[in-house]
Amino acid sequence: MVHSLWYTALITILFTLLGLFLTICAAYALSQPKLKGRKWMSILFIVTMYFSAGIIPDYLLMDSLNLLDTTAVLVLPLAISAYNMIILRTAIQGLPPSLLEAAEIDGCSDIRILVQIVLPLCVPTLATLALFYAVGRWNSFQDALYYIQSDSLKVLQLKLYNLVNASGSTGSLAQESGGGEMQAQEVVKSATIMFATIPIIIVYPFIQKYFVSGVMIGAVKE
Repeated sequence: MVHSLWYTALITILFTLLGLFLTICAAYALSQPKLKGRKWMSILFIVTMYFSAGIIPDYLLMDSLNLLDTTAVLVLPLAISAYNMIILRTAIQGLPPSLLEAAEIDGCSDIRILVQIVLPLCVPTLATLALFYAVGRWNSFQDALYYIQSDSLKVLQLKLYNLVNASGSTGSLAQESGGGEMQAQEVVKSATIMFATIPIIIVYPFIQKYFVSGVMIGAVKE
């Protein structure tokens, strides 16, 4: 269980960093009026929010890419969220155009504008998206349930899911037989919930101020 805790933390960090990198690249490019075809590209992103191939085609795709039972299958498939990309793109579009135009006149490249101007001004939004990515990956276990077989690659939530199911089955048998194990099974379930929740509770206070600022973007107009 401790190994799964550290492994899940590592997966969550890698997933969050990769998700932010891809989201920033996509959002900044689609926020630029000079990008040709950006409207159709945005539509392609939005389509993925409403339609998906399903579990079986996804499994066959992971199998054809030789990603089954690997760490990559927990990081790459869901590395970018169209919803998060739209949030960041909207935040970038809300920046003063004159600020970006002045940087271009001074000879700044797109990468320098992104790194030195856009990203510092979007820190609240980035912190919010980082929290979305981290919590989403930390709480997810269905992909590991479908794609992972090795015990050493199972994330914490999957092991807790199996543990709760096993304790529930044992508790049902104990209840039917009149045994006194029901209270112990409930303790196990409560312990698993706390074991999975405490790490997020510890991290959240450090980015709470950015999270509040990020979700309030656009809610108040001056």
